[in-house]
Amino acid sequence: MPLFEYRGRNPRGELVRGSLEGVDTGAIADQLFNTGITPIEIRSSGATVESAARGLLERITEQVTVVDLMLFSRQMYTLLKSGVPILRALVGLQESATNPALARTIQDLRAGLDSGRELSSAMLRHTDVFSPFYTSMVRVGEMTGRLEEIFLRLSQHLDFDREMRQRVKTALRYPLTVMVAMAVAIAIVNLFVIPVFAKVYTGLGAQLPLLTRILIGFSEFTLNYWALILAGGIAGFFAFRMWRSTVRGKYEWDKLKLRIPIAGKIVLKATLARFARSFALAIRSGVPVVQSLSVVSKVVDNDYIAQRIEQMRDGVERGESVLRTAVTTGVFTPVVLQMIAVGDETGELDNLMQEIAEMYEREVEYELKTLSSQIEPIMIVFLAILVLILALGVLLPVWGLGRAVLGPH
Repeated sequence: MPLFEYRGRNPRGELVRGSLEGVDTGAIADQLFNTGITPIEIRSSGATVESAARGLLERITEQVTVVDLMLFSRQMYTLLKSGVPILRALVGLQESATNPALARTIQDLRAGLDSGRELSSAMLRHTDVFSPFYTSMVRVGEMTGRLEEIFLRLSQHLDFDREMRQRVKTALRYPLTVMVAMAVAIAIVNLFVIPVFAKVYTGLGAQLPLLTRILIGFSEFTLNYWALILAGGIAGFFAFRMWRSTVRGKYEWDKLKLRIPIAGKIVLKATLARFARSFALAIRSGVPVVQSLSVVSKVVDNDYIAQRIEQMRDGVERGESVLRTAVTTGVFTPVVLQMIAVGDETGELDNLMQEIAEMYEREVEYELKTLSSQIEPIMIVFLAILVLILALGVLLPVWGLGRAVLGPH
């Protein structure tokens, strides 16, 4: 069925735009009248359901990145600070947007504003682009009349969040690369090196040491069942992803990530830095503490930490202090708890949380700089053990045969 674009007036007389699927313009007019919209113009968009499906595919493949959202926030701050009305600012940003997905999102925001909705309400239609934290902050800006300041803070927050995530990914890239290299080396040795020595040793007919027999047995198992091992690995990978996509699985995985040696403490500190900065931003913008904890719990990107923050929110809602609820979470250090206590008593909680965020950021930066020096000894020991096992497994039979040929002296 063809698609038609329309313009009309809602019961409040406001201009609305959109598109509907129907047999002809009469059918579209009937649909609009049934919804309380008086049509002004109805015209064929020249699109079919197939072209709409292609548009849906574009929406799936094209996404708004953090960088796009950060630039959008910074540009909105600049335009609003210069006195440009919101609608005109959105028109300019839509025309200059290089990401089609962002342009479509801004166009829908304009349509929402045209229909009488507030900007934060229009953003609720795009939860894949605007997080609950982002939407809540915009809502606070609308209520307090400081929307341009909110956009500036959101831009700084997104920039920090992107940089922190990138730092953690960069830090974890080195150990992951080394582990993959080790796995490839073990596979090559098992598939190509050990079988050659196994043929030589089998031809000699001598009794092989236990370590050599284990290595040969493992190599034969790999050669005979490589397809089963590969299928099992792929099945295990997808099973892990399915388990992690469940509520319980994601919670357990996020909890396990924090216990990984060396890397776990970096992830924990980076997550707590994100929480402290977001919490400080929300409080500084006038959001009540309970509501701040509620929205911040949704942006820490760790279900385990998010549940602890929700426990803090529930405690504060019952009338407990922020310090008391922070102690029960068990994730903050004594120094941080002391800073929270001072902020709770003096009413400077936002400034103290900002200092906590900066402290965690410095610690994360230090941990990332020293990550290589922490991992290298472990990797060297592991490689040494691996080389020793392979060397002994291959050379012990040679040594034994040499002693048998030379005989006792």
